[in-house]
Amino acid sequence: MSEQLTGKLNPIQLELLKLFSTNISDSDLSILKKILLDFRMKRAVDAANEAWEEKNWTEKDVQRILDTHMRTPYKSQEEHLKNK
Repeated sequence: MSEQLTGKLNPIQLELLKLFSTNISDSDLSILKKILLDFRMKRAVDAANEAWEEKNWTEKDVQRILDTHMRTPYKSQEEHLKNK
């Protein structure tokens, strides 16, 4: 999504344009959206499983990751206004 638009369509985009160049019912569109979503979800799960195996993670590692506070610390509003 962060790629810049170059004016060229990749093969997937071209195939989808061909598909949508015909009349497609709302029902078929809904089915197609689910298929695409299932595909992306499977790819994400496969990537997570691959990372899990590469890193030899255990349930304990996952719990540690879930319990880790990884948000960006922000200045308080008072501190921000004081520095203006």
